[in-house]
Amino acid sequence: MSVLYAREGDVQALKAAIAAQLVNSQLDFSPITDAQSKASNPFGNNNIAYVSQNGTALTEPNAIATLIGGAALVPAAVETAVHSWMEWEASKLRPATYQQGSALQDALQHLEQACGAKQQLAGSVMTLADVVVYSTLLPLHQQGSLPAAVSKYMSGIAGSPAVSEAQTKVLKGDAALVKSVFTADAAAYTAGLPKLPVPGQRNILITSALPYVNNVPHLGNIIGCVLSADCYARFCRARGYNTVYVCGTDEYGTATETKAMEEGMTPQQICDKYHAIHSDIYKWFDIAFDKFGRTPSRWQTHICQSIFHSLEAKECLVEQSMEQLYSEALGKFLADRFVVGTCPKCKYEDARGDQCDSCGNLLNPTELINPKCKFSGTKPVIRSTKHIFLDLPKLSPALQDYITNTSQLGGWSSNCVQVTNAWMRDGLKNRCITRDLKWGTPVPREGFEDKVFYVWFDAPIGYISITANYTPEWEQWWKNPQDVEMVQFMGKDNVPFHTVIFPATLLGTGEPWTMMRNISVTEYLNYEGGKFSKSRGTGVFGSDAKDTGIPVEVWRFYLLSNRPEQSDTDFKWSDLAAKTNSELLANLGNFMNRSLSFVSKFFEGKVPAPTSKGAEAVAELGKAVGPKVEEYLASMEKVKLREGIRLAMSISADGNKFLQDTKPWVLFKEDVQHCASIVAAAVGLARLLAALVQPYMPSFTAKLLQQLNLPDSAANLTDELVKGSFQPQTLIPAGHAIGTPAPLVSQIPEELIEQLRARYGGNQAERDAKAAAAAAAPAGKPAAAGKGAAKAPAASGGDKKGGEKKEKGAGGEKKEKPAGGEAGAEKKEKGEKKEKGEKKAGGDKKEAAAEGPVDVSKLDIRVGFIRKAWRHPDADSLYVEEIDVGEAAPRQVVSGLVKYIPEPEMQQRLVCVLCNLKPANMRGVQSQAMVLAATSTDGATVELVEPPAGCSPGERVSFEGFSGEPEEVLNPKKKIFETVQPDLSTGDDLVARYKGVAFMTSKGPCKVKSVKGASIK
Repeated sequence: MSVLYAREGDVQALKAAIAAQLVNSQLDFSPITDAQSKASNPFGNNNIAYVSQNGTALTEPNAIATLIGGAALVPAAVETAVHSWMEWEASKLRPATYQQGSALQDALQHLEQACGAKQQLAGSVMTLADVVVYSTLLPLHQQGSLPAAVSKYMSGIAGSPAVSEAQTKVLKGDAALVKSVFTADAAAYTAGLPKLPVPGQRNILITSALPYVNNVPHLGNIIGCVLSADCYARFCRARGYNTVYVCGTDEYGTATETKAMEEGMTPQQICDKYHAIHSDIYKWFDIAFDKFGRTPSRWQTHICQSIFHSLEAKECLVEQSMEQLYSEALGKFLADRFVVGTCPKCKYEDARGDQCDSCGNLLNPTELINPKCKFSGTKPVIRSTKHIFLDLPKLSPALQDYITNTSQLGGWSSNCVQVTNAWMRDGLKNRCITRDLKWGTPVPREGFEDKVFYVWFDAPIGYISITANYTPEWEQWWKNPQDVEMVQFMGKDNVPFHTVIFPATLLGTGEPWTMMRNISVTEYLNYEGGKFSKSRGTGVFGSDAKDTGIPVEVWRFYLLSNRPEQSDTDFKWSDLAAKTNSELLANLGNFMNRSLSFVSKFFEGKVPAPTSKGAEAVAELGKAVGPKVEEYLASMEKVKLREGIRLAMSISADGNKFLQDTKPWVLFKEDVQHCASIVAAAVGLARLLAALVQPYMPSFTAKLLQQLNLPDSAANLTDELVKGSFQPQTLIPAGHAIGTPAPLVSQIPEELIEQLRARYGGNQAERDAKAAAAAAAPAGKPAAAGKGAAKAPAASGGDKKGGEKKEKGAGGEKKEKPAGGEAGAEKKEKGEKKEKGEKKAGGDKKEAAAEGPVDVSKLDIRVGFIRKAWRHPDADSLYVEEIDVGEAAPRQVVSGLVKYIPEPEMQQRLVCVLCNLKPANMRGVQSQAMVLAATSTDGATVELVEPPAGCSPGERVSFEGFSGEPEEVLNPKKKIFETVQPDLSTGDDLVARYKGVAFMTSKGPCKVKSVKGASIK
């Protein structure tokens, strides 16, 4: 017998049951909540499954009814009409019943006109048209919400014995059950619909720079665009804003053709390969796009060419001949990236024809010194070719007005404003928007059949086309400036295309486009003192992060807390471990475990009711936390993501201090009611922190909510939650039963970090070769680098054997210690030491840096920027300086330079800073680093060692031939600096040197003004 699997009360299952009754077909109805276990559609979203006697399986309600009813319910005389009504029901009526509103009114009006005096929709007998329409409208009919004519029609169909029998079988005569199932289905349907702007609400459109598909994204790419945008999008959704986040792979252009040639594939094949890689990596990183698409699409061609035609109609395009490099060996014009040579600006010898990787300047390939073809190695010749240019000089006045107004309104970052203003100040020139390529959007103009649009004209339009692939009503997002705010995320090298080229393109059409309001720009994330490079395969890549075994929440936390917002930052394995162990584990993880363990241990797993006892301490906690939550919201609104996570961790530290000060483990023995107030506030603060860190670590929050036994909605940043942050004891109701507490973070051991640093020391291609060699090696051979590594910390979440550990405290008191190595819950009441979370990660273990020769590589010398300097309050010969060295907060440094350098000359300047000296107290002021200066041989002149202009604070000064890892902190007993210092001096060219090797930065060597042969210290 054929079987219908479905939920009781599902009116879509009723269709098959009515059809079976009408044709006297045997059909067994099997109530089940998981129909997909019996048969599944390609989307995995069916609630109905039909399996016939011969094994045929169907999941679509109308298809099932058609198979069962056959020709008897689709008479030949009215076959066209029946199929027309069934298609209308599936595409119009059914969605309208879920959506309600105007869509339902239009559908019912259409049906009302068709019903009239007829009892059936097609012909004189009941057909499948009546079966499907009746079943879909039944929930509304039972609620009495249909027009009179439609209601009369429904009553007529309901009078059929076959219909009555089917309803008894599937619906059980339970109108409440029908309503419940219908309401759930409507909610699921509407949740899956594309979001559209809602007038009167805050509608935010977020875009992330489209990553090229020419390689695997590295950590710099990930934090520079998709991860930062995801963090902000999650915050916006948590605040209840109507938010859409779109991104996708940028697949057209030279980079794709180049990669395809390198790998022996077609451009389409290379795009398919790397789009899948990108998608998998972003999925692992918990990036919650509303749409992650691709630039090659019909919408891309349509919108790009439409914009072109609009610019053409507005006379914003000019056609010109231009000189372009041509490869006689290959017999074709060379795309910009197919040409390499020496940069005319900075003399970097491996600059590309479109942009220099060293100085970042945009180039034309004809500007390169000693150009050569990337593939043949031959010198190209210059030939004339015809191209189309965007008339930027004509668009400049409107563009300048847009920049002036929007940069102030949107609060553009200083680095973004500086880059944009430099472009405008130098005067805009016509910009070529076509290229002699095959892989791209075709240019719709006669004579340009062999050309495509230049990727930087075409790519930003990808934001629009990807939105169009998300919803056909894309213009509600992109041509709705009065209702939509657009926020864009990117690295600093993409700024001019988004603040100059793309806005000028949209303005030139004269159409009401939604223009970017706010832009979040990152500087560069460097790797262990060097540079990431996707095109060169150097650094840690997204797939590498997954392969380390370190949980995703750790990666997200580290990258976002180290986000290069104002200056370049450095990825270091040792720093990843330190931040994980000292902040995630000893601070946040420790507080969560302590708070929940107190509920479980002292109050049988139920949140206690706060009382008047302990109210003063709880109120003080609220006074500390509430303002920080408001500051957190303000920072996140301004897209200051590093500040947001810093504030969240500060609130967690407040929680730890609160527990340490109030000592609930002691109070429980002395005054349970007082203890109840403390524990209620702590667990309420845990819920608050779950919401604050959710944009940064959604997987961490999900596990915490599970332990708190709270729904996902508990992490929404509602106004009610913000208000409750001033009274944390109110955030979880008394009597609420929590889940099982367990450690949420595990320690990253020092030996693992050493192995990871060694494993990822080479570039990606080298690592792939090693992995392949290791895989091919016969059994018993030594493993490749990284094999036999220390076990990576798993994402904690389950109970460990033995539950909570106990250890003796002061005076014989037992004190609680969470499992999994997290910091202990309490300290000794007398002679207390700092908590583990306040110690440097790794405890008493040796420094992570491997032992090696004592040379300048042991010194962590960085570019610093003196924000301000002032006289030491208690020492006439000393300055105190506030210096930015690329960290979250500036360092305070004390220098004995008053005799040699006037105070005005100490302000707002670049210097070289030794950052890994042990902090020292100098006349009551702590000095956290040392400014390097050169002293003449007679001691009369002292000059600061100065990095070249354009260097970013935090950049590590390098020394060719000395590439070791610096010590975390120089051990005074080893006298490393004292050993190295005698070889630090200035040369006759005024360049600072170590053993003759220059102090080098990305912008050139560091120098002094005048002293030669001077000692540097």
